[in-house]
Amino acid sequence: MSTAVAADISPAARRAAAEGLVALGAQMHAEGWSRATSSNYSVRLSADPLRLLVTASGKHKDRLTTDDFVLIDDTGAAIEPGAPKSSAETMLHVVLGRDAGAGAIVHTHSVWGTLLSDAYATTGVLTLSGYEMLKALPGIKTHDTSVELAIFPNTQDIAALSAELSERIKAGDEAVRYGFLIHKHGLYTWASDLDGARACVEALEFLFECEGRKLSLR
Repeated sequence: MSTAVAADISPAARRAAAEGLVALGAQMHAEGWSRATSSNYSVRLSADPLRLLVTASGKHKDRLTTDDFVLIDDTGAAIEPGAPKSSAETMLHVVLGRDAGAGAIVHTHSVWGTLLSDAYATTGVLTLSGYEMLKALPGIKTHDTSVELAIFPNTQDIAALSAELSERIKAGDEAVRYGFLIHKHGLYTWASDLDGARACVEALEFLFECEGRKLSLR
C-alpha cells in the first residue's frame, strides 16, 4: 500500500478486507448492479474506535485494486496521509457501521432497484412478501413473511439523510432493518460480514427483479 496503515488496524486485516471488496466490485459490476463508477462498499475493521474501509470516489467497480479504498473514522474523515477521496455517501456507511452494527455495507445501482424506488416512492416503502428468497436475509426462517424497505428521497444533503437514518435505526424501525432504497438511486444493505452482505444484496436484487417483472405483467 502507498499509504501508512493506522496503528489500530493490522496491515493483514486491511489487505484482506480490500481484497474482499475488490472481488465484490467485480461481481456487482458483472451482475449489472454497479455500472459506470456508481456504487460504494465498505468493511468495518474496528467497532471501537470505529474504523471503516470504504471505496474511493469515482472508481469503476470492475477495475478496483487494493489501493482504491480509504480508511475512515467515525466522522467520515480519512485517517491516513495521502488517502484518496472517499465516496460522497461515506457518512451513511458510518451510521450503518455505528448504529446498525454493520460489519459490511453494499450499495448498488441496479435497474430494478432504481425503478421500484420510483414506483413506490409515494408510499415511502417497498414491501416484499411470500418469496422463498426472503430466507436468505438474516433471521428469516420462513417464506411466509414480509420485509419492508424504506425509500428515502434522493437528497444531496447526506448529513441530513444520515441523521434521519440514524434516528430510524435507533428507534428500531423495521423498514431499515435489512436495507433501504434511495429514490431513483439504488439500494443499501448490510450484514455482520462481507459474505453476509453479499448474500443480502443478491437476495434483495433477485426480489426486486421478481417485483418489477410482476408489475410489468399486470
